[in-house]
Amino acid sequence: MGEEGFDFQLDHIISVIKDSGAGTIGLQFPEGFKRRSPAIAARIESLTGATVMISGNPCFGACDLDVALLDRVDILFHFGHAPLDDNALAGKVFFIEVRSAADVTEVVRKALPELSGRRICLITTVQHVHKIGDACRILEAGGKECVVGRGDSKIAYPGQVLGCNFSAARGEECDEYLYIGSGEFHPLGVSLATGKDVLIADPFVNEVRRADPSRVIRQRSAVIAKSLDAGTFGIVVSSKPGQERMELAKQLKAMALKHGRSAHILSMDLVTPDQLLQFRVDAFVNTACPRLAVDEVGRFNAPMLTPQEFEIVLGERPWEALVFDEITGD
Repeated sequence: MGEEGFDFQLDHIISVIKDSGAGTIGLQFPEGFKRRSPAIAARIESLTGATVMISGNPCFGACDLDVALLDRVDILFHFGHAPLDDNALAGKVFFIEVRSAADVTEVVRKALPELSGRRICLITTVQHVHKIGDACRILEAGGKECVVGRGDSKIAYPGQVLGCNFSAARGEECDEYLYIGSGEFHPLGVSLATGKDVLIADPFVNEVRRADPSRVIRQRSAVIAKSLDAGTFGIVVSSKPGQERMELAKQLKAMALKHGRSAHILSMDLVTPDQLLQFRVDAFVNTACPRLAVDEVGRFNAPMLTPQEFEIVLGERPWEALVFDEITGD
């Protein structure tokens, strides 16, 4: 186990390097784990003799492999995420999921009295998927029926949700959801995708709270309202392998033209407010990482819509059908 009870699987990494004879190794970390990278790199180099290169680029998920670094190394170890269906490059990329050792039993017991429904769907991130069985046993001992959705082809484990994919939540009929983990984005997305209550059981602070999508709905409604009179749209497409949705962008451009608006497709790797600063459009439409429009709200020089919000602006979708954008599989 590593810092703060996370398993970085160093013994497994060392074994893979020695067995493969790889001489140059790449390491890629999400933002929360980057501070661990020098110590991990030093240990790998001391035990294997390999040269280690650390990716300094932002990393937003398994969709965001550092393809430039990948071309320069024999093996890339990608930390903190499970593989997606379209980027598991056998023998070249190894996904180190960094499972958490946090005990979930206490916080799940604490959540039990807050669950009003009988049939409860359990959801979590890859860091806690190995604890779903423990959580189910607690719920069932408390008189609940526990269900776990399989999800589509982009989901590696039953019950796992991504920031861009809530299919494991939609796959089962239930009364409400129990999300095990920290943060708000995943449970808010599930709440909006399903229209049902989501209770958050955070094992890191032993806190139970209910996801409240009202603030996000207000923010998104304001973005839509600001875009209703927009005449020119910039449709943003990411070149990142797991985020690239060019076909969707083309469909959205055609939709804009059908409604007498103009639209331009903007292709780039990293999408940031600074990258878009020089483009003079009335509103942007984001087809890259679905979290961008929500997490960076108010920071772009023009309103940033999701594809579903763009449909509302054009009158193709009713306001009450507002949902989070998702990148789904089969």
